[in-house]
Amino acid sequence: MNFGVITRWELKNTLKSKKFILIFFMQLSVLAMMIFMFNSFAANIESEEGLSITPSLVDFATLDVDDPGGLFKKGINPEIIKIHPTNGNSSLGRIGTGETNGFYTVSPDSIERIQKGEIVDTVLYLDYADPRRSVIKDEINTTTKSVSTALTQSYLRDANPQNTSQTGLKEEKTGESIPMQIIRKVMLVVLLFLPLFLFGNILIDSVVGEKERKTGEILVAMPIRPWEILLGKGLAVVIISALQVLMWMVVLIVAGFTIQNAILVYLLVVLTAVPIVGLTSIIAAYAKNYKEAGIGITFAYIVVVGFLIVPALAYISRKSYSANISPMTTAMRLFAGETITIPEILISISGVVILSILFFTVAAWLFGRDDVMFGPRPGPLKLTLQLLRIKKR
Repeated sequence: MNFGVITRWELKNTLKSKKFILIFFMQLSVLAMMIFMFNSFAANIESEEGLSITPSLVDFATLDVDDPGGLFKKGINPEIIKIHPTNGNSSLGRIGTGETNGFYTVSPDSIERIQKGEIVDTVLYLDYADPRRSVIKDEINTTTKSVSTALTQSYLRDANPQNTSQTGLKEEKTGESIPMQIIRKVMLVVLLFLPLFLFGNILIDSVVGEKERKTGEILVAMPIRPWEILLGKGLAVVIISALQVLMWMVVLIVAGFTIQNAILVYLLVVLTAVPIVGLTSIIAAYAKNYKEAGIGITFAYIVVVGFLIVPALAYISRKSYSANISPMTTAMRLFAGETITIPEILISISGVVILSILFFTVAAWLFGRDDVMFGPRPGPLKLTLQLLRIKKR
């Protein structure tokens, strides 16, 4: 097909470009630097002397606490959760009205039970419609483990005063906190998707450059349909992005990152490049010059990044089924080794396919219009009405 010829021609010229080769290896250098910073940052957080990524906003989360003994209440970090002492009579009602985000109750005879070596009952009530519940749950789990460990160490010291080293005592962590999940999962998946936004300028240069160099007339006059021209140019960019993603994944794996289901993750990331290239094609086809195209692609990519990242963050905090609409969420779950159902995968893939068809159809339609290519160019509203067949030319 004709678009295959255009694709090969675009690839040949792009890969031979010294400018492209320089940018390509500069991006790899940036990736290496980001990996170094990523590992250093994660190591500092996990160390005892490291930084702490916990919410420090005033009234970020409020928790009603009924702890007559006061032992567990002392272990809750006030920088993360604002504690509201209560006797528990109205706390459940306060959760329902949104006055508090949770209710934590401890046995009133907790001190006596601990002294007798008995189990202390603690109950945590949360509103699962509130995304802040995960922060509260993590902090309460941490507090409970800290108190339990301290009591165990105290008991062992009392039982065997001569052996203070307490050999054999082991503390195990069950699951990661939300900050660590954001660092390990979201930041890694952002690195995987980042190459998709690095080659938009190639397509802009290819399409807008035809207008500024006045070679668009020759291209359109050739016996090639507009959609073949645009599809050929777009496919070349997708292939280049696919090569970059593959190289980045190899670098990440060599650097020690664990990426399960690597092939599926790779295919999903590359598939996501198609609608992004399609959206870039729309901007390139409509723009009059590089400056206009640069402004358009900046705003468009901000929206795309938000569409990809926000559902991924929402999934970490709420495990929402609808968050799978973002392919970034699905890719994150795949490389983390989570179990994903076929319907959840289809949600991501179907959205990508529909947007790809829509964007490339609109881009080809714009590229085939003489008034858009050579002027006088219609306004966006007029073009939209014409595309929807509400208004004729």
